Amino acid sequence: MSDGLITGTLGGVKVRRPRLLSPLREHLRDTMWFAPTAGLVGAVVLWFVASELDSQIVSSAQDAGEYELLENMIGIAEDAKEVIKTIGSAMMTFIGVVFSISLVAVQMASGQFSPRVVRLYIRSRITKTTLTVFLATFLFSLMTLTSFDSETDPRLLTNVPLLESLLAMAMVFLSLVLFVAYVNGTLRMMRISFVIDRIARESLRVAAKHPTEGAPDDEHLGPATARITHQGRAGVLRDVHIARVVRAAGRHGVVLRLLPRIGDFVVPGTPVFTVHGGAAPPRRALRYTVYVGVERTFHQDLGFGLRQLADIALRALSPAVNDPTTAVQALDRIIQFLASVAGYPLGALRHRDRRGAVRMVQPVPDWAALVDLGFAEIRGCAVGNPQVTRRMLAGLDDLLRLVPEERGEPLLRHRELLTQTVERTIPEAADRAFALLPDRQGIG
Repeated sequence: MSDGLITGTLGGVKVRRPRLLSPLREHLRDTMWFAPTAGLVGAVVLWFVASELDSQIVSSAQDAGEYELLENMIGIAEDAKEVIKTIGSAMMTFIGVVFSISLVAVQMASGQFSPRVVRLYIRSRITKTTLTVFLATFLFSLMTLTSFDSETDPRLLTNVPLLESLLAMAMVFLSLVLFVAYVNGTLRMMRISFVIDRIARESLRVAAKHPTEGAPDDEHLGPATARITHQGRAGVLRDVHIARVVRAAGRHGVVLRLLPRIGDFVVPGTPVFTVHGGAAPPRRALRYTVYVGVERTFHQDLGFGLRQLADIALRALSPAVNDPTTAVQALDRIIQFLASVAGYPLGALRHRDRRGAVRMVQPVPDWAALVDLGFAEIRGCAVGNPQVTRRMLAGLDDLLRLVPEERGEPLLRHRELLTQTVERTIPEAADRAFALLPDRQGIG
């Protein structure tokens, strides 16, 4: 990686850090206007090129005296004209269907799953691609209709939109293929099992990119000599430009320790860095190193996936939904994620310069914080749902067998608290024994 080798280490092995989260790229991915607008511009360019090629074909045929060929082209184009008229009127109906299905999917996701998963629908590539191609096909068809020449004499023709007609029909075929893919993709995203699996895969991908060392020795860092505050707008900390921070710290011979974690809400004046080992770098050296936004993202955020899975489970256990099976599915993935990071020496991530000197210390959730995030709130709502209590107990037991012995305390604490709550709130001994029997499927 250029401008300072930014690596994390896991067991002494250097690992390449994730790429920078571009605020512009993230903004465009969170909007629905950019891709359709680009598609409309592309349709205009494509029509202009195809129109020019059609004009050149007609001109070449007239120069060569190929009037019979031009008459055949006119016949084919006239046959295609009716098809293109139909395309223009039908495509807006298709666009309305796509838009309506998207609104239903977003509303369903927000109401039944969690508001945090709506971004999966907003950022769906198949939705944006389908809408883009539909709009481009509609505009291209309308512009193709304007290219038809009312003149039927081959000697006086200026253009026969044969190539444009073929392209319009090809775009219709592509639109139909994308519509099938869009319906299939949207139906998948409306299934809770797919949503949970998608969140779990994103979480595991983040975990794989965030290997960490043990917590840094504060005495080795030395006392804090200065603090650097956040001067931008208020929002959720989404990304830190690690390369730029390391370069600034290396040039001034200091270590910068990030105070808020990724996902924390920061306001102007909030301390974001403490400086160790010297004077603080000038503020211009740290410009554009901290990015905030209106919501959390998976980028650099180790706990965001657990937050979403816990939200889905809590929504499923609410009296309005009362769907313990969904909560069990979320617990399955929570346990999977915790098992995947069980061997990580969590707590803080050290970033080094080319010479191997630590220049930045970034906090990440430790093991206890991740366990609490995954289990604490669900445990409080699980009582009265033996399917959930049995699955949680089985998961805690599995994790106790997987994790190092020193990491067993938070798991044992949640197990004991769950057992105490069940024993205190369920009066019948048989029901208590049933609810406290570990089962990886909950209840079959």
